[in-house]
Formats: sequence, C-alpha cells, structure tokens
Amino acid sequence: MARVVQKYGGTAVSTPEQIKKVAQRVIDSYNDNNDVVVVISAKAGETNRLIEMAQEMCPGQEGREYDVLISAGEQVSVGLLALCIRCMGYKTRTYLGWQVPIITDSLHSRASIEEINPDRIITDLNLGAIVIVAGFQGIDRAGNITTLGRGGGDTSAVALAHALGAEQCELYSDVDGIFSADPEVCSDARKIDLLSYDEMLELASQGARGVQIRAIEYAKKHNVTIHVRSSFSTARGTLINGEETTMEGVVVTGIVFDENEAKIAVLGVPDTPGTAARILTALADRDISVDMIVQNVSQAGLADLTFSVSKSDLDKAHLITRGIADELQAREVIADRNISKVSIVGLGMKNHAGVAARMFTALAYNNINIQMISTSEIKVSVAIDEKYTKLAVRVLHEAFKVHA
Repeated sequence: MARVVQKYGGTAVSTPEQIKKVAQRVIDSYNDNNDVVVVISAKAGETNRLIEMAQEMCPGQEGREYDVLISAGEQVSVGLLALCIRCMGYKTRTYLGWQVPIITDSLHSRASIEEINPDRIITDLNLGAIVIVAGFQGIDRAGNITTLGRGGGDTSAVALAHALGAEQCELYSDVDGIFSADPEVCSDARKIDLLSYDEMLELASQGARGVQIRAIEYAKKHNVTIHVRSSFSTARGTLINGEETTMEGVVVTGIVFDENEAKIAVLGVPDTPGTAARILTALADRDISVDMIVQNVSQAGLADLTFSVSKSDLDKAHLITRGIADELQAREVIADRNISKVSIVGLGMKNHAGVAARMFTALAYNNINIQMISTSEIKVSVAIDEKYTKLAVRVLHEAFKVHA
C-alpha cells in the first residue's frame, strides 16, 4: 500500500460542485489501495478577502492576531471536503495545523516549518481514514497560530509528504503542469515532463507560477518528488525531483517573465569601497529585496549604480535610496517602473557555449534593448522595457526551439 499526499489549490474548492469533484478524485486514489492525506487551501479569493477586511479596519496590521484571521479560510475548506467525503460513504479525519501539530518558528505571516509529528495521522491512516489537513498554517512553540506565506499550502504538503515517508507529493491546480512558457503568451508552449529541483527553483524565482519557491527548497533538501498536476484532468503532469537528465540538444528548458520589476539608478556616486554596501544595506534593513545589480566603470572618481526591486517596493526603495544618495552627494536618483525581467532557464546551458550571445542576438534583431543582465550556471535574465515583454518571450521561445 502506497502513501500519497495530495494538495488542492483554491480554485479546486471554490464551489460545491468542484469540492465534490475533488472528493471523488481523493476517493479514487483511496480505492487504488493508497493511504491518502489531503492538504487543502482556502477557496480562491478567500484569503484576499480576509486581508482586505483587516486592511479596511486597521491598515498595516500583522503578527499573531493577523495570522489567526488569515488562517481561517483553510478551516472552512477542510470541513467542507471532509463532510463531502463522509456523505459518499468514506471515513475521514480532519486536522488544522496546530492539531497535527506542524511546529513552526514565530515569524508570523512567513513562518518556517521546524518539525512535524505525524503520529496521529499515521494512526488514522492505519484505521482506514482519509486524512485532511489544513495547509498554509502551523503553530509555534509558544502555542500561537502561524501562517507560512503566500502559497504556503504547497510547503505544508511537501513537508507532510516527507514526514509521512510518502512516495511523492501531488500538487493539484488549474494547470496541467509546468510549461516551457506561459501558454497565454506562447501558443506553442509545451508541457515539461521532468524538471530538476534547480531548474524549478530558477523558473519559480524568475516569475514562473505553479509551485511556491519554499516548497521546492524543502523538497530539494529532503528529496521529496513533486508531481504538479491538474485538478481537472487525470493526465500526467510535471515531475520535479533530483534527477538532472537533459534531452540531447535541449539547451533551454523554459522561458519565464516577471512584470513586477522596477529599476533605480543612482548616478554619480563616489567610486569608493562601501558605497554600494551603504545603499543596499539600508534597503535590506527595511526588508526590501534587490534583484539585478549593475555598476559601471569609474570615471573621474564617480560611478553609476543601478539595481532592480519589485514594483510594490519601488516607492519605499526610492525614498530610502534618495536619502543615502544625498548623504553621498550623488548627482541624481532615477526610478523607473516600466521594466520587466525575462529569463531563460535550462540545465543544458551548463554544457553549451554562446547561450547568452544567442539570447542577446535574438533580442537585438527584434530591436529589444537590454538594460540589465543577471546570470547563474543555468539561467540568464535581462531587464527590458515592459512593453516588449511578451514579444521577447515569443522571440526567445522560437530562438531556442523550446517548443520542439
């Protein structure tokens, strides 16, 4: 008998009809002689609704009571799915995060899982029950409810799969798997059958949707195979594991983009040790993440420093940067929110020369100017004018024959 962990996203439990379909899928897996543990999220839009209520009543709130509120949507989903499965004649057992327990640190709204005690769940499985667990939530060692951040249900599921020794963790959503590009942008985008953890981490960090980054990191650390599948199809999806096999001749696995990018340029700063550190440390102290960084060659003892941040952080980052720039007597600070990031990702890039040149040539041929560049062993990212984003994705998808 295999032990299976299935996670269903918010779109799969948005209506009673969809919940019934999930219930039948869970029962089918159980009838295939599997021990089944289901991790469930709040219905689509429910967590946003709770956040909006909190912001309307008292803007800027976070912490213990905030987590009590935003974790409530999962409890409703757990109860509804369990009642549906029971009405279909099967035994269920439900758990909220604190009941398992899923022990986390005390960093509210973005807590990290430290420990899971699976004993209660294993006992229920041995008694023939289908176990349903609320995703996205846990409890710290002081007994406070915590939440794991956006997409935290994925991390809950992967962590439970590891704790239970499950063969794999199935993550169900409204897509058939991970694609070589956004199908809404590239009509010839193909579903990828197999990805390594490193490829999926790069794809997710550069803008691809499908799996929460922390869930992939947890899976890599504990060697948990993830299967990204559609809630509305029985077709095989995308497997994510530690294998680093590549198809012969495939250099790039996927093209991704992120339109939540903005740019800040600090012009005419002293080209002395510690200048960049002062600016970037000030941003880090305010919990602002910097992505791409470019510094030009010094002229007359002055240099220009350019970096990207998320659009949502731009105003705050611009204000902080201007303050430091004034202290450094920089000539000017310019903010630009009209950029996006486009990235190519693939294990095949390790063994092929000229990948970046091929990328830049394809963009140049289509008059798309590159503003910043960032690379890793299996990724090249460029910042471009936002209006060329979709064109750039299609151009690169064709240039690297990712659809083949």
